[in-house]
Amino acid sequence: MILFDSEQAESAAEFPQLRVAVAGRKAALPVRATLGRFLRLAQTAVKLRGEVTVLLTTDGGIRSLNRRFRHKNKATDVLSFPVEDRSWGQAGDLAISVDTAARQAAEHNHSLGTEMKVLILHGLLHLAGHDHETDEGEMRKLEARLGAKLGLRQGLIARVEPELAKAVKSAKKATAKTAKAPAAKAVKKAAKTGGAR
Repeated sequence: MILFDSEQAESAAEFPQLRVAVAGRKAALPVRATLGRFLRLAQTAVKLRGEVTVLLTTDGGIRSLNRRFRHKNKATDVLSFPVEDRSWGQAGDLAISVDTAARQAAEHNHSLGTEMKVLILHGLLHLAGHDHETDEGEMRKLEARLGAKLGLRQGLIARVEPELAKAVKSAKKATAKTAKAPAAKAVKKAAKTGGAR
């Protein structure tokens, strides 16, 4: 089931701002029926039983959810809320920031519809119990395989991994520079005073 966040004005109005060009191209949100069909296809591919609700919200809405449930005060693209007791026929809920999805679609040069599908698949895998932050790459491989089966060029994890590697490399470089600076100062000081003490 696809829902629009009634607490966020843009979402409640089904994101009218996306009817204008974003980064030089139309970024219209796919209709509920289109997203609902993909949700069912992806859920079948993931082999996830039970009802899934997808809340389409804004950066402000998802930031509020992220702060409340994960204690992270920032917007993100997709959040997954699995149901522990599935005896009621519920698998869980997803929340997607359409604002973030539109930006990411423009960054990766594909449609908002494609980005929404990437985020839905990623969220469903989390609902099914997969966790790319703790596994040994299994979720990344599964996301790539299922994404290809569903017509998606690249999964979210594969797309983010190079960005993470770049950030880690940059952080290591900054740490190395910071570590060298005090050592260099100590060497200069020792040279001035005639040696280490």
